[in-house]
Amino acid sequence: MMDTVRQRFAVCIDNTDYKASLIERKIYEIIPDEKAAQDDLIRITDESGEDYLYHISQFVLVKFPTEVEQILAATSLRKTEMQETGCRTQTAPV
Repeated sequence: MMDTVRQRFAVCIDNTDYKASLIERKIYEIIPDEKAAQDDLIRITDESGEDYLYHISQFVLVKFPTEVEQILAATSLRKTEMQETGCRTQTAPV
């Protein structure tokens, strides 16, 4: 079992079978779920806008400096709020 309880972010490295739901190399914020972590699963909000469980092997857990984590968390929160109100978001190509 990976220690995902303390980790806040993960980068998708394998979207096999989930091409519409996960984007490789994208950073996802982990939603704490201790029960899922016991089965090597992490809960994230995927491209559908809903939170789902995925196997940890599809991600690399990452730790950023506090300042970066705060910016990522704020960006994630704004995106969620915009989706809930029906606003569309655009992301810059990488």
